[in-house]
Amino acid sequence: MAVADQERSTKGGLRRSLSVWQAIGLSVALMAPSMAANINPQGTASTVGRAVPLAFLLAAVGVLLVAYGFVRLCQYFQHAGSVYAFVGATLGPRTGLFSGFGLLGTYCFYGVVTASATGIFGTAFLTQVGIWPNPPSWGPFVIVAVALVAAYLLTVVPAKRGTSVLLSVEGVTVALILVIVAVVLVRLVGGSTPDEGTFADRGFTLDVFSVSPGTDVSAVFLGVVFGFLSFAGFEAAATLGEEAKNPRRDIPRAILGTALFGGVYFVVVTAVEMMAFGTDDAGVAAFTASPSLLGDIGTSYIGSWIGDVITLGAAISAFGCCLACVVGASRLVFAFSRDTASEGKETSGLAAVNGEGVPARAALASTLVMALIVAVSALFFGAQAEDTFFWSGTIGTLILLVAYVLTTIGAIRLVFVRKMLPGVPMWQVVIPAAALVVLGYTIIRNVFPYPAYADGAAFWFPVVAGGWLLVGLIAVLAKPVIARRAGAALMAAELGSREAVGS
Repeated sequence: MAVADQERSTKGGLRRSLSVWQAIGLSVALMAPSMAANINPQGTASTVGRAVPLAFLLAAVGVLLVAYGFVRLCQYFQHAGSVYAFVGATLGPRTGLFSGFGLLGTYCFYGVVTASATGIFGTAFLTQVGIWPNPPSWGPFVIVAVALVAAYLLTVVPAKRGTSVLLSVEGVTVALILVIVAVVLVRLVGGSTPDEGTFADRGFTLDVFSVSPGTDVSAVFLGVVFGFLSFAGFEAAATLGEEAKNPRRDIPRAILGTALFGGVYFVVVTAVEMMAFGTDDAGVAAFTASPSLLGDIGTSYIGSWIGDVITLGAAISAFGCCLACVVGASRLVFAFSRDTASEGKETSGLAAVNGEGVPARAALASTLVMALIVAVSALFFGAQAEDTFFWSGTIGTLILLVAYVLTTIGAIRLVFVRKMLPGVPMWQVVIPAAALVVLGYTIIRNVFPYPAYADGAAFWFPVVAGGWLLVGLIAVLAKPVIARRAGAALMAAELGSREAVGS
């Protein structure tokens, strides 16, 4: 790609100014490995018991299979709309708008998840250090509100600065976690575990990669949802396709690199966490009830001060992820608005960018949707911050799996049916095909049999997820003019991609 092409503004005013590391920063920040390792595995343990690392291993395999499709699509197509553009260019504009609306829903619900986690960990840290010794039940929501406002403000500054901050913050907290995991692993192997308490008499074991007797192996796929929740965001770099300096090279590297890192990281960390707590019933129960897995482990294995550090690190990680959610959602809203606008209005409304080339209005709209979800959950359903975290996480993941399915089908059509990327061997079709099997079974297992899934608030998770997707489906069917405009815009963008691939 010529230097002039790298520095130019893309259609609508986005600027090509981001490096591969800044693209990785957005994906890693949205994946939030520091936060996820502290709070997501408990949800998996409640379903699969000691086999949490097995569930995360299956999720890692699924994510790597899905990543193949994103990598191939990004090698051909660069667009701020990510899934919307990929699916729209391969399966048609209506399907693209539908899938993009689904991914937008995931980013909005995940924004709630991460803002809630910021509130949970932030309140816990302030309590532990004595700054806010007796916070009220609504206390975490104060920090949730601060997190959403701050995420919006940081989104409307140039993305180059924002993604640099995300990568730096997450890098520090992940490094701390890896040090703790290494120390604990050495002590487990050497048999020098704490003398008393939950972590006494524990040791290294591979039982964490097998289900307990009497547990249905298929139940592991209920826990896999929390694995996908932890990995979700690995594809976020795709929304920077119009802002990366060398998108055809850097965006695929960012996506694949983030997925590979996440796979190794989550499997190793969850394995050490489960070994530290123990694989017996008492250990699994303590693991499930832990408010901060690595905080509890660090306190017992290293020192009491480590709990405060880990809690603060998890809060920072959660905020970085919230910021990434707002960034990703704003790019999707921007792309929708630009591509479906009537002639002459492609740079107005939610498709407008500020003087820094950032879609500020789209960012504000995305943040307001996240705030609305929190308000409705708290005011009408009495949710606490822990509830908004769990509820929105499950709903967002169910929506995301549908978007992944459509993206994978689109990749198959682009690469192996239309053969738009010359040189890709036909045998590689087994990779996205395997992704469809994993994704499909995970979706089915989490919806059917419905009574086994539903318990209290959980009854509404598939309903809300399906409702969001239904709204998107009705909108694209009821407004054919929107689909026609989007189709024309995607065709023009794809033409540019064909010329670039052929040059």
